[in-house]
Amino acid sequence: MSNDVMDNEPTVTIGQAAALYGLAPSTVRWWERQGLLNPPARRGGRRAYGPLDLRRIGMAYLCCVVGKMPLEQAAVVTSGAHSHADWQRTVGEQIEQLEERAEQLRAARDYLRHLLLCEDDDMARCHLLVAELAARTPQGPVPDGDLVAAARAAHRGGASRDREARDREARDGEAREERPVARLPREETSGACAGCAAPMPRNSRGRPRRYCGRACQQRAYRARRAGDGR
Repeated sequence: MSNDVMDNEPTVTIGQAAALYGLAPSTVRWWERQGLLNPPARRGGRRAYGPLDLRRIGMAYLCCVVGKMPLEQAAVVTSGAHSHADWQRTVGEQIEQLEERAEQLRAARDYLRHLLLCEDDDMARCHLLVAELAARTPQGPVPDGDLVAAARAAHRGGASRDREARDREARDGEAREERPVARLPREETSGACAGCAAPMPRNSRGRPRRYCGRACQQRAYRARRAGDGR
């Protein structure tokens, strides 16, 4: 029997323990499996939760629901298996993460309030929008606000980068073709790569692979995009 429950202590069932905090019994079981809660004592083969167990469930609620802590971090606080310094450090790390997220949310809120200054029915026609796009999106500054010209230039830049990547892959492919390709026994292969025709080892599980590696997969993807006109 768990040390958390003495023989003469009153206990409750898992359903009653969960109901105390508005939880489903499955949530309490999940927290136990994830290490937030110690395995409870059993009486008559059923879980028996004493006062200290109920306090731990409440701590788990505070950490996970109120404090938004990930389960792994919450377990450091609630399990009773870590030192004071350890769980205090874990709480401090969560506070830092929450402060960062809070700052991001405040910035998002402030910007949305800024959007309310627009007086146009259709915000896409707002005379201030181009400046906002230049300042706050990857689009960057656009001469004379010509978004059409900017989109064409961005596409040309992306196409140029794609060509450079294809050239590098072609050179790599030529170098690969110059090297002898190890031939695997037929029973150990799952066919040839759809990109370079090299034999591929058979997967021990799952669907057969189509490509021998990331380079061939990316080359095929770019070829499909080019064929679609995108």
